[in-house]
Amino acid sequence: MSDTTSDLLQVDGLTVRYGAGPVVHGVSMGVASGTVAALLGANGAGKSSTLRAIAGLEPSQGRVRFDGQDVSRLSCAQRFRAGIVYVPEGRAIVTDLSVAENLTLGSYFVDARTRVRRQQMVLEFFPEIATRLKSPAGLLSGGEQQMLAIGRGLMSGPRLLLLDEPSLGLAPLLVARVYERLALIQQEQKLTALLVEQSFHAAAKLAARAWVMRHGHIVGELDAHALRSREGRQQAIDAYLGARQDAAPTAHA
Repeated sequence: MSDTTSDLLQVDGLTVRYGAGPVVHGVSMGVASGTVAALLGANGAGKSSTLRAIAGLEPSQGRVRFDGQDVSRLSCAQRFRAGIVYVPEGRAIVTDLSVAENLTLGSYFVDARTRVRRQQMVLEFFPEIATRLKSPAGLLSGGEQQMLAIGRGLMSGPRLLLLDEPSLGLAPLLVARVYERLALIQQEQKLTALLVEQSFHAAAKLAARAWVMRHGHIVGELDAHALRSREGRQQAIDAYLGARQDAAPTAHA
């Protein structure tokens, strides 16, 4: 398990229900400050519901602690103000607005000087959109739209960035490019992030820790070494696919 004394985010016994039955069953995890962690699993495993509950977008039971404070009863807006920023699945950019206007949406609560500084930082990380600032966001390619969505999240100055399926719908070369930029941001900005992915191989290159989810349960946990080892990858993939009924071995940092 994580060393909770250093975790910026601590989740204990998180349960999310849709209708009569739970879709997330008592999930517990911790994300250390300055690291990237991943929730891996097939479609319908409960990953996105977990992420949305952490962001305050889904009613849930259990406890969410952020920087030592219990935020379980805070609204989505209050968690956002505290620094928990959610980048949704499918990007959810405003296609009729320009690239620049979409970025501005992410910095609604900050002063003009901070907005300019953050936009400059975002465009340095994502030069593909730097020349398209006046273009409608709907005219961007899928990869550029994903870069814009991440950039909009960064404009908020997140202390914790929640990324929901950043590789969704992208060709492998674009997935690699997006993850290269995320690695650069993490290295230069000491970004703390929790990402949800179906692509194990993409997430394994970036994450320092990962949990495998199946049917709303955590069925495996791996540290950075296990994520990057052949044996660890196979164990995680077995758990991911449900090929084994027992959980993948827990790896300790």
